[in-house]
Amino acid sequence: MPDMDDAYANGAYIDGAADYPPRWAEAAQAFRDGLGTRAHLNLSYGPSDRMALDHFMPEGEAKGTLIFVHGGYWLKFDRSYWSHLATGALAHGWCVAMPSYDLCPTVRIAGITQQIAQAVMAVAEGSMGPISLAGHSAGGHLVARMLAPGMLPASVLSRLTHVMPISPVSDLEPLLETSMNVDFGMDVGMARAESPMRQPKPDTPVTVWVGADERPVFLDQARWLAKAWGADHVVTKGEHHFNVIDALANPDSDMIQRLTTTP
Repeated sequence: MPDMDDAYANGAYIDGAADYPPRWAEAAQAFRDGLGTRAHLNLSYGPSDRMALDHFMPEGEAKGTLIFVHGGYWLKFDRSYWSHLATGALAHGWCVAMPSYDLCPTVRIAGITQQIAQAVMAVAEGSMGPISLAGHSAGGHLVARMLAPGMLPASVLSRLTHVMPISPVSDLEPLLETSMNVDFGMDVGMARAESPMRQPKPDTPVTVWVGADERPVFLDQARWLAKAWGADHVVTKGEHHFNVIDALANPDSDMIQRLTTTP
């Protein structure tokens, strides 16, 4: 029987893992400070304190909006760690919105999914033009869930030009065998209902992205979703679970090209 806690442990297999969160937070703070009045912070989209988002504006008129949803196994982090990842999309004239959300065990994963749907709808209501979604790890799960039938209104769904689950969890059943499920409180039915790979194939263009040096289970999770949806599947050499998202800050990256290109 495999040790599922070990299988889903990312930091234990990344050199200098403990250094990443403080480095992210520092870079994110510097980015917000540098953006000045183009950083619209702590915009509420729901009743709880964590149901808020930061909205970063490009110079000039916006061509579209990228919404980035952070990871942390639905248990940790918030939007304040990732602001600098908006750099790539802003350079292409896109707005970037980054929501926080309530965490387990305060809410269930299904509740977080509903919160992200509320965030997407709030961003759509306050913007014009195309919308793309990107999410990392648990955030990859959450943006994939936005494509479930009935999750978003047709008027919002029709504006989605690309969805990119990065290192996503697409099948939640294996997590039932981890100690994290004490906080998730999931049973088999709940895990299956929240698993994107069980959703119908969406019409929206999707790229499932993962680093080649990630844990084997994350390579599996990405492959399962890409296969279930017939989606593009990108595996990038030399990247692990913590640095696979760096390409979001690079205006010239393939990741950003896909997210800011409209049909």
